[in-house]
Amino acid sequence: MPEIIVYCAEGRTPEQKKGLMQDLTEAMVKNFNVKSEVVTVQIVEAPKINKAKGGVPFSER
Repeated sequence: MPEIIVYCAEGRTPEQKKGLMQDLTEAMVKNFNVKSEVVTVQIVEAPKINKAKGGVPFSER
């Protein structure tokens, strides 16, 4: 059972997350030759204050 985990900063809409999960599922079906029912996609969101790039928190960008 393939599983995809996406880590990102919070802030995407439910529609954006749903679209991403659908696209990732389709890619897994196409490239791993599995049925969509066995693909699990999980989005793990971090508060922007808890994620930084180049030492600058996303909440300050």
